[in-house]
Amino acid sequence: MGFWDAVTGRTRVTKNNLDSLFAVPAAAITLQTAAGLNPTGTGSVCFRSAAGAAFAQTRDEAVQLIKAGTPDGMQAPEVEVSDDGFGFTWLVVHRSPDDVAGLCTDLHAVNTSLEMQGFASGLLCSVIPFADVSGRHVGLVYLYKQGTFYAFAPTGDQKRDNLLEISVRDQLAGELPMETDLSRWFALWGAPGL
Repeated sequence: MGFWDAVTGRTRVTKNNLDSLFAVPAAAITLQTAAGLNPTGTGSVCFRSAAGAAFAQTRDEAVQLIKAGTPDGMQAPEVEVSDDGFGFTWLVVHRSPDDVAGLCTDLHAVNTSLEMQGFASGLLCSVIPFADVSGRHVGLVYLYKQGTFYAFAPTGDQKRDNLLEISVRDQLAGELPMETDLSRWFALWGAPGL
């Protein structure tokens, strides 16, 4: 931040890097081997819906893009749109747990579609959930406005496993841009797949 920005109270917007989502399949292998956490096949994009027909059309086109973007002979992913109790909308994609690359491509497409149509300010995050055989869940969360990832591991009603979150951060630090500011590790209670 420069002097003039400090005086006027302006902050510079961090440029996101949606292509970081394409590094998640390699990170998924690390989580499988190091922590026994496997992809669930679910991924989601969280955003604040905007009023008007243009936003609804963009959202619907993103859903159709994902459903139509499947090669012949392959089953199209399931896509659903839901609202949470906090005023956010979740576009949820279900694929085979083996297809992390396809899932990340879908999430990238949704983010890019909303961004290109002028709705980037409403994008919050993307979440790729993982689970182990004991029932632990952790979401790998991509913060759109920061361009970084963090782990969110809910353990019950308004509780989270901070030790698991830190462990995932440490395991993936060399593979993904991990969020260093822990105050940005928001709790995503009720996130799809977690």
